[in-house]
Amino acid sequence: MAHPRSALLNVMTAAAQKAARRMVRDFGEVENLQVSKKGPADFVSIADKKAEDTLVKELQKARPDYGFILEENANIEGKDTSNTWVIDPLDGTTNFLHGIPHFAISIALVRDSEPFAGVVYNPVSDEMFWAEKGQGAYLNGRRLRVSARAHVSECLFATGLPFLGMEKDRDRFLQRIEAVSSVSAGIRRFGAAALDLAYVAAARFDGFWESGLQPWDIAAGAVLVREAGGFVSDLDGKKKMLETGSVVAATDKMHSPLLKLVK
Repeated sequence: MAHPRSALLNVMTAAAQKAARRMVRDFGEVENLQVSKKGPADFVSIADKKAEDTLVKELQKARPDYGFILEENANIEGKDTSNTWVIDPLDGTTNFLHGIPHFAISIALVRDSEPFAGVVYNPVSDEMFWAEKGQGAYLNGRRLRVSARAHVSECLFATGLPFLGMEKDRDRFLQRIEAVSSVSAGIRRFGAAALDLAYVAAARFDGFWESGLQPWDIAAGAVLVREAGGFVSDLDGKKKMLETGSVVAATDKMHSPLLKLVK
């Protein structure tokens, strides 16, 4: 029995699906461009922008007074200052660029500075993750719960790589990898933070950490993890993820062990 979605989530999932139709066609083009000299980079930034324009248009139609925090365009001030859409039209751009079908559209509603509702949609696998405060988290209508694994040694964690040129971050990153991989079942690096968070909610990963992120990488996935029974904090264990750009998201059992390991 699929769970009935609220009006708000219906608006968000419909916007994601609309942007996704063109994105899937664009992804097909990118796959064809892989073998050409010129390569698909310009094409992808156009695809990214088109997806964002579609999302803004659809969400504005449904909720004309809400503002936007955007990746590709300038932020949009809303008349309703307590509600803001935080959007990543294409999380996992590098994967998309290389013809790897692991990327997502991420839409969050931040209400009074707190992530309130989130949708993360992988258009290629047609996996739609959604959650709203107090309503639970779902994948295509199936209720999600974080995993119940109780031993770090059985747990699979995910992270993201810092960009080149962040030397001090790189050393710390390598120390963290060392700390986590020496005690766990492994670490994955899939290249789309929104999906990593959704996978924690769906019990595929037991935890995820990364620093140097933007609000649109974190906001939607944070709601998913929280509503699936997990915990989300920044690297200091506080709730300032959107300000600090760092996140540790994990199951109720693994959040504090993971936080200790990455500190």
